[in-house]
Amino acid sequence: MALSIRDLDLRGRRVFMRVDFNVPLDPTGTQITSDKRIKASLPSIRCALDQGAALIMASHLGRPKGKPNPQMSLKPAAQRLSELLSWPVAMAPDCVGPSVPPVGPGQVLLLENLRFHPEEEKNDPDFSRQLASLCDVYVNDAFGSAHRAHASTVGMVQFVSQAAAGLLMEQELKYLSMAVANPARPYVAILGGAKVSDKIEVMTNLLKLVDRLLIGGGMAYTFLKALGFPVGRSLVEDDKLDLAKALLTSASDKLRLPSDHVVAAEFKADAESKVVDGVETPIPSGWMGVDIGPETIAGYSAEIASAKLILWNGPMGVFEMTPFAKGTVELAKAVAASGATSIVGGGDSEKAIKTAGVADRITHISTGGGATLEYLSGRVLPGVAALER
Repeated sequence: MALSIRDLDLRGRRVFMRVDFNVPLDPTGTQITSDKRIKASLPSIRCALDQGAALIMASHLGRPKGKPNPQMSLKPAAQRLSELLSWPVAMAPDCVGPSVPPVGPGQVLLLENLRFHPEEEKNDPDFSRQLASLCDVYVNDAFGSAHRAHASTVGMVQFVSQAAAGLLMEQELKYLSMAVANPARPYVAILGGAKVSDKIEVMTNLLKLVDRLLIGGGMAYTFLKALGFPVGRSLVEDDKLDLAKALLTSASDKLRLPSDHVVAAEFKADAESKVVDGVETPIPSGWMGVDIGPETIAGYSAEIASAKLILWNGPMGVFEMTPFAKGTVELAKAVAASGATSIVGGGDSEKAIKTAGVADRITHISTGGGATLEYLSGRVLPGVAALER
């Protein structure tokens, strides 16, 4: 088990905190369009400052391919952090070398984009050593980057005397571990999104753990086609039909598929649409599934209501089109009303929870993205393993 930032005496010490400030920017690269990742790190930042640490923060932003790119500078993040903290945040012109200024107790410095150096993603030992030379203590609060074995997440840890998890990292591991180790029962997982291929490993691992796995979104139609149901022009991965059949055969008692569908004649918000049950009234040729139907909403909601633990990742339909968001929003309300411990993967699931007005009734909304999926797949995350060593 990794140390926590709360276990360390940080007074007067130089703390290197790896954060996830990989925030979305407008096309000019000057305005942040969502600051939720910066806000998520505030508890750890305040914890360090309250102890009188000298705080050096580092992050990547985008994919600059190992060279400086002004449109991927972290300067907007430094400005926004300063506003949120009501505290001055200095911006370094680089992340290593003589241009990185010294930092004293109570001061905050944000280093420039780590990925402006190709050595970051290569986990280069010399680069790792340079980063480690900036600090006395290392704290990783970037769960969203914990699945990457990079210099700032893995390499530099061997060159510091103490390493610990930040509060956000700690919270992510606390709740996500509930989903993969001795889960409360009944345990219901909800998986949606477009493709089976995006979530094969998650699905395979969860089927060993859950009592029910509720499938929605575009991925449902690969399973339904594998069962021989007409799916019209619905999204199907034909190269995954054998896999779908194998999963259905091995876990037919756990897997639940939509029993009715909202179908549309075109992939447009104003397209003609109707509800079909998929059996007596098959999805017509030329039409496509765009949301789960009312019978499925009711059935899935009943499963959710009985759960003690709920994991949800991915929408139930074409959520970005308002007429086809009902299934996703109704399940969000069901999850919130269940009283269960609820863990939600980000993206469209998080948007649905906010649209449904129930975000404050969800136990944990993960910030991890790809790291969350890899953790739920049962993989060891390099950034977490480095802290535990």
